[in-house]
Amino acid sequence: MGDNLVLGIDAAWTSSNPSGVALAQGEAGHWTLVAAASSYGDFLGLAGEPGASSGDHVFDGAALLRAARRLGGRDVDIISVDMPLSHVPIVRRRAADDAVSRSYGARKCATHTPSAVRPGPISEHLVQTCSKLGYPLCVTELRTPGLIECYPHPALVELTGAAERLCYKVARIRSYWKSSPLLERRERLLAVWETIVAMLELRMSGVRSALPAVTAISTTSSLKAHEDALDAVVCACVGICALEGRVTRYGDDTSAIWIPYGASEVAA
Repeated sequence: MGDNLVLGIDAAWTSSNPSGVALAQGEAGHWTLVAAASSYGDFLGLAGEPGASSGDHVFDGAALLRAARRLGGRDVDIISVDMPLSHVPIVRRRAADDAVSRSYGARKCATHTPSAVRPGPISEHLVQTCSKLGYPLCVTELRTPGLIECYPHPALVELTGAAERLCYKVARIRSYWKSSPLLERRERLLAVWETIVAMLELRMSGVRSALPAVTAISTTSSLKAHEDALDAVVCACVGICALEGRVTRYGDDTSAIWIPYGASEVAA
């Protein structure tokens, strides 16, 4: 396998929230995280893309691919996105959602229910834009260049060998470790993030240094920015596994979610 480039996107379901972006480069067994950012604008800024702003939340596929090429020196091979994607308008739960929920629901990784409103037009715009740029949505087989849908929760369960969904979401911290004071919960959240980062470092170098620095006393917005970038790196990791043929497909001929094999096989 030659040198490859993978773009991971933790895509927000609304235009008012930022989307994390990560870029990984390499070949089987030798991957490097080139860049990680907590928003489209920040990622474009890392590449010196004109007019980039950290407040840019609208998906601009052409600009992101230009930025990736500037940072990686070649065209992206696969775009891996955490968002419901489909060849037809999404108006309700899909076969892909039900398939993942059947397989991972007992491990607390059932999918959220998409609708015509969320992510609705944002998802349609992303799929159509990527297709026009030469990255068609892959639902029955993987191809490059191509676009795939991933889902970090079951991906992390597989990649870390965890028994169930990891407690790593900032917005849900009050539901984690309920008997502990808030500062201790934050410390435990950071410990889970470190577990995820350690796993990702097995797949690609430079993860820890690329992510925004945080501590237990960081602002909530800083913690969320770290989480968004971290999720994007997980998306990139799924893209790497896809290129290496280490993913399982869940879905039908309109949409599919691609999830990595178990931790022992991925780390091999």
